[in-house]
Amino acid sequence: MEHYDLVIIGAGPSGYAAAMRAIDLEKKTLLIEKNTLGGAGISNGALSSKTLWELSRDMLAFRKNLDRYQLEKPRAVWKEIQSEVQSAVSERIHLLRNHLQELQTNAKYTPYIDYLEGNASIISEHLVEVETEKERLAIEADYIIIATGSRPRYLPNISIDEKHILTSDGIEHLDDFPESMVIVGAGVIGCEYATIFSGFGQTKVYLIDKGDSILPFEDPDVVAVIEKNLEAQGVHIHRNSSLSHMERKDGKVVYQLDFSDGHQEIFEVEKALVSVGRIPNYENVWKEAVPVKMGQRGVEDNDTKTSVKNIYAVGDITADISLVNVGELEGRYAVEKIFDVPSKKLIYENISTIMFLNPEVAGVGLNEKTAQSNGLNYKVVTTDYSTIARAVAMRNTQGFIKLLVTDDEEMRILGMRVVGEQASTAIQAVALLISMGKGIEELAECVHPHPSITEGIQESVRALLGKSILKSGLLKEKVNCYCYNCEKQERIMI
Repeated sequence: MEHYDLVIIGAGPSGYAAAMRAIDLEKKTLLIEKNTLGGAGISNGALSSKTLWELSRDMLAFRKNLDRYQLEKPRAVWKEIQSEVQSAVSERIHLLRNHLQELQTNAKYTPYIDYLEGNASIISEHLVEVETEKERLAIEADYIIIATGSRPRYLPNISIDEKHILTSDGIEHLDDFPESMVIVGAGVIGCEYATIFSGFGQTKVYLIDKGDSILPFEDPDVVAVIEKNLEAQGVHIHRNSSLSHMERKDGKVVYQLDFSDGHQEIFEVEKALVSVGRIPNYENVWKEAVPVKMGQRGVEDNDTKTSVKNIYAVGDITADISLVNVGELEGRYAVEKIFDVPSKKLIYENISTIMFLNPEVAGVGLNEKTAQSNGLNYKVVTTDYSTIARAVAMRNTQGFIKLLVTDDEEMRILGMRVVGEQASTAIQAVALLISMGKGIEELAECVHPHPSITEGIQESVRALLGKSILKSGLLKEKVNCYCYNCEKQERIMI
């Protein structure tokens, strides 16, 4: 029976990252994957959907530019778009596969990494069984990491066939742009796909929203920009509605909505996308004799450690944040924790996120909604993109920067949101300062390249410190600083 220091079940972002960290520590490691190398981080997920978003964004910008020259707008060809997405996915999988092959033939790394394609099941605390196409293997392991990821969540009483009623697993296998599509769920993924298909300009998109605004976890000023652009692209948002029935009928998808005011309506579209979150892949991963404890949202873990002393869980299988960068962070950290070399405790407060919308939205730390729900007093500055030279040069000044700090002399950074072009490039310095528990003085005196979006962050910091070029409150909606008092629940301009 083959023995390993570490067996990792799942070769998605978290599992692959864990394996590479184990190699660094010279631990004999077996990485197992039953489907596609790279997992949902590549296929039917992050890379594929973001490639679609990039192509959609290019098409939307192209169509807008043609208006300036009074030229006829072209139509995107779905097969070409689909081929480009598949090429991106194949490139990434090919890179990872070649990397593994190189590791397994390089004398420096050969003793530490093996890779199997097959179905793995944890039989006991130290025994893993792997069924490949050719054989069934028994593997002994000192430690095990579960990194089996997640899949789209289904709704009861809705028959998903991945042809007419789809999830994100089937959306990229369409035969053509649908003439119309309803998206069930107005969270991040639902809004991203609404942005994608409306951006191509060939699909009438409907978005079902239980509340009175999309993205219910975000601040109203962020939501307002996204809603405005979605509706400008022809998206119809069914606000204050719940889906009571959906079925295929005569080659179409018919759905009924119950609205909060009591009335009902029936609609007909060509396709439907169900986007109501994801659920962990845990079925048949371990036998009943292995007491891994599950919670409502996934495997219960304490700092990546499960209820079984030598078994760890990382990525979407857990109840933590379901993001590729978080999964990779957890994978590396779990390995360090197992072999007693973590440099610092795993923290989530400085996790950077990006929502691929129109415009993109990047964030780190707390937003105002969360700060207020936590009962915090804080200072906040908002700086409009129209004050940033780079945004003016790009001829796209829609968006803003919002920075939250503690309401004290230290002004420790609580969080930031950037809405607009190149938003994701602007937040890393702030993420670093949050992780270090630092204030904002460091940002105020940095020399940023000119022109750049990050200059807007510097101006925001200077406004909070009372030494900005554009003074707070003088230009309507351009640069404004406030204090928020939690007890009085009010903003006061400063």
